[in-house]
Amino acid sequence: MTYFEVRAKPKENIHELRYDIDHGMIHTLIPFGKSLQYSLENAKVDKDNNAVWIEEDYCSPPLAMERAAVLDRYFTDIKVQVIKNEQEGWNRIKDKQSLWDMVKHLNPS
Repeated sequence: MTYFEVRAKPKENIHELRYDIDHGMIHTLIPFGKSLQYSLENAKVDKDNNAVWIEEDYCSPPLAMERAAVLDRYFTDIKVQVIKNEQEGWNRIKDKQSLWDMVKHLNPS
């Protein structure tokens, strides 16, 4: 298994991704939906206001299917970095602000 730390700049329509997550439009995507949903639900924000999350992926290039189906719609400047394991990655970002708390602040509706 290969795990990546993903960083990406949210687009102005990022609140629509929350809707897609909440209404089951992500987790049903085969074969990556459940993993992607978990990762995006737990996404954080770095000091530059980029979304950051941990993702397991087997594609070359990384996240090719996820980008085509979901990520390119809601993010730009998507960058991936290989990490040792999933838990180490989540531990590295656990103290950062939730992406969804930031989105609520930007678009309180």
